[in-house]
Amino acid sequence: MSINPLSALPASVASAARTAKNERFDRWWIMVAAVVALVLLLITLKPDPYKNLFLFVRDGVWRTTYITIISFVLVIVFGLFVGLARLSKHKAIRGVATVYVEIIRGIPMMVQIIYWAFALPAIIQEMGSAWNIPSFMEYRPDGIVMAIFGLTFGYSAYMSEVYRAGIQSISKGQMEAARSLGMTYVQAMRYIIVPQAVRVILPPMGNELITLLKDTALVSAVAIPELTRRGREFSSANFNPIETWTMVALLYLVMTLLATRLVAYLEKMARYER
Repeated sequence: MSINPLSALPASVASAARTAKNERFDRWWIMVAAVVALVLLLITLKPDPYKNLFLFVRDGVWRTTYITIISFVLVIVFGLFVGLARLSKHKAIRGVATVYVEIIRGIPMMVQIIYWAFALPAIIQEMGSAWNIPSFMEYRPDGIVMAIFGLTFGYSAYMSEVYRAGIQSISKGQMEAARSLGMTYVQAMRYIIVPQAVRVILPPMGNELITLLKDTALVSAVAIPELTRRGREFSSANFNPIETWTMVALLYLVMTLLATRLVAYLEKMARYER
């Protein structure tokens, strides 16, 4: 049986809390509805170019969403391992993780994506020619896969710092208590420390998700037909940059607002589970 936390408060305080909660709910969803309504209004009142534009770029919207989801899932997993490596007591493991983080954070994201898409395949092909390995010489990677790898390895460096800060925010006594109960280090991290740290770092993780969503526009530099690339193609073919980039901006805004709402929902669920 679930218990409403507001039921334990005095009536006046509970009423004020519900009002504030409803105001926050209405404010965010009204904003989402307003942006969606504006998009629909433009498509309805001026189908040329807005309807034609939307039909042209909608596959880019799905591709942007796909790249964001896959990349972020990989970032969550890989960033956790790097964050734990940064906290390792073994100097070699900690050193490798630190070098990785510092190098990645020092290179612009677009350069990393271009390197994964063009330079790395060229290196593999050169190795194939030097060592006479046919599979290396004929290596032709999928552009979307390489773009996802670029975003994953780039953002994992930042996410690892988020994890590290969250884990360090948990009292050391928690680890000591877990070890005194006979848990191994891995068990203590898995069942005690990391679950608590995740609740703490949900807001910065949400910021990373939204930033990653917007940075998917960078993969247009390697000819991936996501939203920005499709918008550029439509604008170049029809010579209407104002309408094109207005629609593209509104579509990005809808996606970021929905992502913000998702993160807020997860934060609320985490608070109720405490």
